Amino acid sequence: MQTEKVIEHIVNWLKDYATNAKQKGFVIGISGGIDSAVTSTLCAKTGLDLLCLEMPIHQAENQSDRASRHIDWLMENFPNVKRQPVNLTPVFDSLVATLPSVDNEEDRFMSLANTRARLRMTSLYYFAALERYLVAGTGNKVEDFGVGFYTKYGDGGVDLSPIADLMKTEVYAIAKVLGINEEIIDAAPTDGLWGDDRTDEDQLGASYPELEWAMNMKDEGKTVDDFEGRKKEVYTIFMRLNTMNQHKMLPIPVCEIPKELK
Repeated sequence: MQTEKVIEHIVNWLKDYATNAKQKGFVIGISGGIDSAVTSTLCAKTGLDLLCLEMPIHQAENQSDRASRHIDWLMENFPNVKRQPVNLTPVFDSLVATLPSVDNEEDRFMSLANTRARLRMTSLYYFAALERYLVAGTGNKVEDFGVGFYTKYGDGGVDLSPIADLMKTEVYAIAKVLGINEEIIDAAPTDGLWGDDRTDEDQLGASYPELEWAMNMKDEGKTVDDFEGRKKEVYTIFMRLNTMNQHKMLPIPVCEIPKELK
């Protein structure tokens, strides 16, 4: 990959899109992870306004600290960057208290995890509307179009996706050229929706390089019967996630009414 040229291409694309949309800049949620770090830096390099939101919800301290230090680094290097802390923990707790109780709390863990992402999306769009900013998405190619590892109308609710045509490994390559903090590059990827240290690999059952390999194999027309051992296991994981999450990747289905019924 011609990393420097890819960076230049994305930065120009971001600037042109915002200018043509007559928007002043971008707003992005900073998680302490590699994707938001790279995306925010690319947005900052446009020279347009960039508002970085910190939106903890019972967040692990190491994630919040990494996010804060990344914003510090951005503000030291780019005069167009501002920060805005938004503590969503009491909002989340209040919503949970309002919802009806369940017999087994574990039954709603996933639902509540997705609720966190949707509260953050709501906050991002509040500031986007207030300041005439675009909400910048942080999803990469294998997450967005491979396994659908994001929350619909949560972190999937964005105005534009600067890195969605890049594999996770390519995002890391860009991070190194951009000078992203080593602690972010070295940190195990996590969606930060659980209030603990579980990683993306813990949830997915495979690493991103493995999932990227499986995605490429699918594109080549391979089937599960073409593999053995760990490769067969990974390909099975990928195909299961790819199939069950198609509802995220395809346009919302519309029930079209036959003309003769109207």
